Amino acid sequence: MNYDSGSFGPDAQRGLSDGTAAPARRGWLVIGAVVLLALALGLAYVAFGRSGAPATGKDGAKTAASSDAKGGSESQAPSVTIAIPGRQTVDRTISATGSLAARVDMPVGVAGEGGIVTAVFVQPGSWVRAGQVLATIDRSVQEQTAASLAAQVNVAKSDARIAESEMARAATLVERGFISKADMDRKAATRDAAGARVRVAEATLREAQARAARLAIRAPAAGLVLTRNVEPGQVVGAGSGVLFRLARDGALELRAQMSEGDLAAMHVGAPATVTPVGTSQGFSGAVWQVSPIVDPTTRQGTARIALRYDPALRPGGFAAASIVSGASTVPLLPESAVQSDSQGNFVYIVSAKNEVVRRAVKVGPVSDQGVAIAEGLTGSEKVVVSAGAFLNPGQKVVPVKAKKG
Repeated sequence: MNYDSGSFGPDAQRGLSDGTAAPARRGWLVIGAVVLLALALGLAYVAFGRSGAPATGKDGAKTAASSDAKGGSESQAPSVTIAIPGRQTVDRTISATGSLAARVDMPVGVAGEGGIVTAVFVQPGSWVRAGQVLATIDRSVQEQTAASLAAQVNVAKSDARIAESEMARAATLVERGFISKADMDRKAATRDAAGARVRVAEATLREAQARAARLAIRAPAAGLVLTRNVEPGQVVGAGSGVLFRLARDGALELRAQMSEGDLAAMHVGAPATVTPVGTSQGFSGAVWQVSPIVDPTTRQGTARIALRYDPALRPGGFAAASIVSGASTVPLLPESAVQSDSQGNFVYIVSAKNEVVRRAVKVGPVSDQGVAIAEGLTGSEKVVVSAGAFLNPGQKVVPVKAKKG
């Protein structure tokens, strides 16, 4: 065979080499694109094929994806502390303020015609007995008058004795016939008149002595001297006013002012604790009188609380009182559980579906034990006791029962 050697020269071999290299590179690119497309389709199948699977299997059970979704929603619900308050007996307490005063205030002044004060024997804060002399007034004139009247009594008694003797002698002479019956009657009248003059003189003397005794200013009853408005040398009389003020037996009281509603709930014998201004010490007492009227201007009445004497209780001072007017059985909640807004007081309770429900309540007495709920709760509800400010009605929560402290 004859071959054309010129067709297989160097140029022809270079051309053959260039013509086969370009199609080979294009083929590899196509193969790479196909592989990448297959990988993308496989990932898409994994991602979208599983998520599109039915929610339940042949046995009706939820799939793992559905269970995971529910678990995630529950894990997002906040935990709240709840309590079932029940019902407790709570004292109804009324707060009031008022002034301290003597329970029986006894003003003492001049009972007689008066005069110059010679001595004063007591000071404010002194305890005195009934009838004890508080001060004396000069009685020199009254003593002289009494002495004169005593002398007149003696004269009248002498006249009465003479009249009695004459009557006795006349009685013996009448039997002998020396004196007539008429003379005997006159002597009897003279004797009776002398006896009457004795009694008049004695009564006048006692009157003068009583007037002189009234110049000694005495305590009308045992008690505590509150004020003294007289000094030795002072001229006093019936118009001088009150010289001393006494608290009988030292008994004090608080005249507590309160509204009509609180006054209606008050009763005699209600226990109370009184705290004077300037001290934290409380003093026990009891209501002994409730005002039968209400001031038409202030719409307030007075409850008078009896107190025993104590140096820390000063009449005229201001004090606060806490009065127990009764008791009721109601739910009792901590203050953190009760909230308020423009619509009033309310609490949040957790329903059977673990959803937050708003419940309007009426608040009763507030004490160290908590807040009494007068209306709105039966005591069997699950009440949110904390974190209520961050909740909304209808919100899902995870209730956690509060630990008893």
